[in-house]
Amino acid sequence: MATSNHAKKSPMLSIIILNYNTAQMTAECIESVYTSCKALDPTEFEVIVFDNASKDDSSTVLSKYKNKHDNYVFMESKENIGFGPGNNRAVDKSQGEYILFLNSDIIVIDDAIPTLWKYYFENKKTVHFAGGKLLNKDKTPQSSGGPFYTLPVVFGALFLRGDYWGLTRSSPSQTQQLDWISGACIMTTKEIFNKVGRFDEEIFMYMEEIDLLYRARKQGYMTYVYPQAQFIHLGSASSQGKTYPILQVYRGFLYFYTKHYDKFSMMVLKGMLQLKALLAWSLGKLTGNTYLIQTYEKAYRMATMA
Repeated sequence: MATSNHAKKSPMLSIIILNYNTAQMTAECIESVYTSCKALDPTEFEVIVFDNASKDDSSTVLSKYKNKHDNYVFMESKENIGFGPGNNRAVDKSQGEYILFLNSDIIVIDDAIPTLWKYYFENKKTVHFAGGKLLNKDKTPQSSGGPFYTLPVVFGALFLRGDYWGLTRSSPSQTQQLDWISGACIMTTKEIFNKVGRFDEEIFMYMEEIDLLYRARKQGYMTYVYPQAQFIHLGSASSQGKTYPILQVYRGFLYFYTKHYDKFSMMVLKGMLQLKALLAWSLGKLTGNTYLIQTYEKAYRMATMA
């Protein structure tokens, strides 16, 4: 780690947070970041907040931190360009050798950031992407990593409640290598991030981290979860109701398979997505649930037209 001196120097760690209409929540995240890093010299790290054209009071609330911290950067976009592009722009602005991506709905527990950074720094020859243990608001474990979405894994997720049984995602209690970890908390280096190809800007929201880490694995980079560094992840605060995330997951699966898999695998995936949509739509019809009907009508059309 860097040591303090009187000369002007660039930070070693850049902590990047995206904001979209979550001013107060992002402010809580920022406060928890600075509390977590209180033992670090302020010149060792910087906090970069990228605002995706929020319509709330984000600009006023979040720009004020520039007056409180010399190592705080606030960036504003004129349009909502999405998760991947927003993070990429923030990385372009960053000065650190190490990058920590955090969701705006993260609350950092105790010294989780220095703890995760120390683990990464000491193991960087074998650990190329690392995430902490994510917890729910009540501090129960939150499943936040798992195997890549091969066809059997997709089947488990859609029809076997794979997330519930830990088949498709889990929350390890020991340091463990995983195929992917949640984009809510990912540490890497700027060099590796750029070598892998950064976040795919064609993905607006959901699956960005899985696509990134899939490409990373193909280049020999490994991903780990380090449970000793703990973060509360409050959930999809920037999402627009339940329908939007489901459609984005459908869109993400279809894009991911178009990009990385053969035509036969894509055909099987579309069949599974269509069947899931039909089953959920039928349940909505039987129970009079308009949410299920409307959501999965759209999902079925999406899977059919892909």
